Amino acid sequence: MFQKRIFPIFVYLNSKQWATVLLFVFIWGVSTLGYWKKYEWNPSSMVNFGYEFALQNQAETPEKAVLFKGEKGDLGAGYDGQIFYYFSRPLSEFNLNWPKGFDESYRAPRIGYPLLIAIFGFFGKTTAIFGMYFWNIVLTLVSYFYLRKLLNEDTKPYAILYLISPFALGSYYVLVSDTVMVSILVIAYYYYVKENYIPFILLSSLAILTKEPALFLLFPLGLTSVFRKDWKRILVVGSVLIIPVCWHLYLAYRFPNWRPGRLTDFILPFEGLISYMESIWASLATGNHWKDLARLFSRFPLVVLFFLGLFLPFTGQLKKGWEFRISFLLIMFMVGTAGYYHFWSVYENVSRMFTLSIPVLLLLINEDKTVHKKEYILLTLFILVLFLVKVVLISKQLGYQIGIVGF
Repeated sequence: MFQKRIFPIFVYLNSKQWATVLLFVFIWGVSTLGYWKKYEWNPSSMVNFGYEFALQNQAETPEKAVLFKGEKGDLGAGYDGQIFYYFSRPLSEFNLNWPKGFDESYRAPRIGYPLLIAIFGFFGKTTAIFGMYFWNIVLTLVSYFYLRKLLNEDTKPYAILYLISPFALGSYYVLVSDTVMVSILVIAYYYYVKENYIPFILLSSLAILTKEPALFLLFPLGLTSVFRKDWKRILVVGSVLIIPVCWHLYLAYRFPNWRPGRLTDFILPFEGLISYMESIWASLATGNHWKDLARLFSRFPLVVLFFLGLFLPFTGQLKKGWEFRISFLLIMFMVGTAGYYHFWSVYENVSRMFTLSIPVLLLLINEDKTVHKKEYILLTLFILVLFLVKVVLISKQLGYQIGIVGF
C-alpha cells in the first residue's frame, strides 16, 4: 500500500513544490477557519484566553478577545497559548514582570516564543496575536525548505511529512511553542551541518529557551562529537547552553521559589498511559455519548504510535544515524513518562510531544534507508486525517464571551 499508493504521492508533491505549499495552506487553513467559525470568526480564539487570567491581567488583554469560561475539558481556564501572549507583553514594554496568576516554576524558562511575539507586540496587543500566527506559519515553511536542503534526493519526497505533520498542526491549533521550537531547531541544525556555527549557537539557544525538548536533538549531537573526539564541535554544541544557563541563573535570582528541577515533577513512567487506558474502560462501562467516546479514543492512535516509536530506532543498520536514534528514543521517553492529568488527559498536550519526532525521523531515514519507517508514517497520516475530522466534526464549542465586561 505504501509503495504503490502513498509514496508516489510524495514523489509527485516533491516534484511540484507549489502543490506541496498549497496542500499545507489548505490543511492549516481548514483547521484555522474551523476553529474561528465556532467563536464568531475571532482570531484571538486560538490564543485560548481564560476569563480567570484575563481578569488578573486586564491591562494586557485585548478588548475584543474571546475569553473562555472554566469547564471540564480545558483544565479550568483557557489554554497555554495565553501564557506566551501575556509574557510577551512586558517584553514589548522592556521589562520582565511575570504576568499574574501563572506558575513561573516551569513556564518562565520558556522565554523564546514570547520574545518572538514581543517583536510584533511593540505595535499593540492585536499585532502580538498576529505575531503568534506569523511565527508558527512562517517558521514552519522556512524550516521545511531548510530541511529539504539537508536531505538527499531519495529522502526528499518524505519531507512533505514535516509540512503536514499533525503534531505541528496541533501545536499551531492552540498557538503554543512546540512547532516554533522544532522549526528553529531544524534551521539551527542546517547551520551546524554547514559548519556555520554562530547562527547555530544563537538559534539553538533560542530553541532551548522556546522549549526544553530541543535538547533531545542537541544532546546526541554533542555525544557524537565526544565519541569522535571532535573538540571544536564539542565546544560549539556546549556553547548553546551558555545563554539558557544565564537565563536560568537570572530566574533563580528573580523567583526565590524557582528551581530548574521543577520539570522532573512531571516524570511519571507509564502513569499517563495506564490512567488513559483505565479511562477508556470506565467510559465504555458507563456508555458515554459517541462524541465523548470519539474525543476519548482520539488519543488511542498516539498510544500505538508511541510503541511503534520505541521499536523504530532499533531497526535497520544500527551503526548508521545513531545520534538520531538516540534523539528519537529521548522523545519517546518524554511521551512514556508524561502523566495523565497534565498530558494524556488532553489530546493536544500529548500530541504535540511527538512534533520533534518527524524531522528526527527524516534525518534518520536520510542516514539509513532500511529503517522500518512505513508504519510510523502511515499512522502519522492517519492521525492527520483524524485530527481534521476532529476539527471539523467533533470539537465542541466551549463556553465563552467577547471581552471582560458583562461576564
